[in-house]
Amino acid sequence: MQPKIRKWRKNYETASYICECLKQLKPPEDITVSQWAQKYRLLDSKTSALPGPWRNDKTPYLMGIMDELNNYETEEIVFCKCAQLGGTEAELNMLGYVIQQDPAPAMVVYPSDKLGESVSDNRIKPMIKSAPTLRERFFELRSQKMEMQFDGMYLTISGANSPSNLASRAIKYLFLDEVDKYPGASKKEADPISLAKERTKTFANRKIYMTSTPTIKSGAIWKNLQDCDIEKHYFVPCPHCGEMIELKFANLRFPNEDGMTASDRADQAVYVCQECGCIITDQHKAKMLRFGEWRIVRESTAARRKIGYWISVLYSPFVRFSEVALEWLNAQGDPERLQNFKNSWLAEPWEDMKLTTSADIVMERQTEREAFVVPAWAKFITGGVDVQESSIYWSIRAWGDFLTSQNICHGQATSWADIERVMNYAYPKENSQEQLVVSLCLIDSGFDTDAVYDFCANNSDWALPSKGSSRTMDAHFHLSKINKTDSRAYGMNLAIVDGGKYKDMIAARMKKENGRGAWMVYAGCDMDYANQVTAEHKVQVKVGPRLVQKWELKSSHADNHYLDCEVYALAAADILGVRSMHLLTENQNEPQKRIDNTPVSQEESWIHANDGWI
Repeated sequence: MQPKIRKWRKNYETASYICECLKQLKPPEDITVSQWAQKYRLLDSKTSALPGPWRNDKTPYLMGIMDELNNYETEEIVFCKCAQLGGTEAELNMLGYVIQQDPAPAMVVYPSDKLGESVSDNRIKPMIKSAPTLRERFFELRSQKMEMQFDGMYLTISGANSPSNLASRAIKYLFLDEVDKYPGASKKEADPISLAKERTKTFANRKIYMTSTPTIKSGAIWKNLQDCDIEKHYFVPCPHCGEMIELKFANLRFPNEDGMTASDRADQAVYVCQECGCIITDQHKAKMLRFGEWRIVRESTAARRKIGYWISVLYSPFVRFSEVALEWLNAQGDPERLQNFKNSWLAEPWEDMKLTTSADIVMERQTEREAFVVPAWAKFITGGVDVQESSIYWSIRAWGDFLTSQNICHGQATSWADIERVMNYAYPKENSQEQLVVSLCLIDSGFDTDAVYDFCANNSDWALPSKGSSRTMDAHFHLSKINKTDSRAYGMNLAIVDGGKYKDMIAARMKKENGRGAWMVYAGCDMDYANQVTAEHKVQVKVGPRLVQKWELKSSHADNHYLDCEVYALAAADILGVRSMHLLTENQNEPQKRIDNTPVSQEESWIHANDGWI
């Protein structure tokens, strides 16, 4: 009996081994990511409003994004979206597909390690354990919270605040979540996105998925969307005319009658089709989404390696049109809430339109005067210099009453001798024999400090070293002292400038029509100057727990040297008292009054006070 049992056991083990071998040789299932999600993904009641099997018909717009992972031509997928539209769920579906269908080293990056741990415990592990096909591939005992082991692959979960974790592994699949909340580059390391992408270089068939709600135009998700070879938007059929339309906030309509509250107005919000003018309500949305499709709205090159997707809250099956309208109405007059609406609801970058400037506005500020000519109304001229490694940028501006100003010339110099020449040149005044030279010039000492100090010491009658303040100041500027004992400029004044305050002034006065109090430029002003002085915009950024307004570059590669020059020219004028200059003019025009200290009687006082009594 024993030999028969042993033989049976041996045959069983052999059969099991053969089955396991055949199982390993079995090709992966021929399905897309969206098909995998429909077949295997289960949503947990702890993290989803719709627990149970994944249903593509609930969020049909995610199907095209998820299936882009199966496109062999595509290397990067960028998804710019409003909040809570399924970007992370699409990411988890892609991750589950990779574990089951194409095991390879993978990494998911979140803004911080703490958030990564939370997502690992509350979303990734529950997804794996709820799907039998994933659970059987998961080696839980060999796994850690931030690094999970699977059959044929490992998954690393990292925070963008841990550069060492981002730079130590080779990976094929990279998932970047909420990239606009990542910290920036440090002095020792590149930015987290660049560090993470470096890990994928050894895989020719790498896949990168990036998603986030936008913040500002220079934010990571918006920049990457603009850099895509192809950008797609979701189009849906109008239930009335059948035309494929893109849902836009401008077509959301609600009444504006006197006496109506914001809630009353929002309750009557409807969408008006831009093709036929018919009314679309929330009841139509589900069917419209189901028959929608992603369409190319911008195609920059013939390549198809980087594909971008953009979508707003108007497509959300979980948000009614009335909710969108109410949020918009309640945000009016509240910059923080308005920025949140633009970012998290409309999926658009924030820009404070009150302080928005453009090169076109600068070109509109051209006067009839040619370059190097001082306006007749000018009282003095000042200069601003921004020192760079390759060249020195400079600008000279004329000033009159009520901060009326005009740029009379600007340019790039290759030496300090050139700066000395342009600042000491006698500029002719229009319709006059009078000539003006620069009264005061502020020179940025942030770069090549010793050279700036030496130059200012040699030209102390008109040059003053300056430095931008690292924090917001109570005043626009204050004068400090240079305490570098080995410098020739030791004891000399150093102007500390709040650049943000002066940029506010420039932006506001740039909007004024040419005339009193306006910020103007000479006739024939070049476009490079116009682009540089408008290279920044004011946005709200998070500093610790607070939201603060700050001037940021509109594009990370833009030059803003002439803007810095204009800031220093304005600060120089401020130091010279340009704000109160008009008061001196008014006092000079007043008739002189005789001063008499002789005592006056009560009767005389009454007569003088009532000159018209007769």
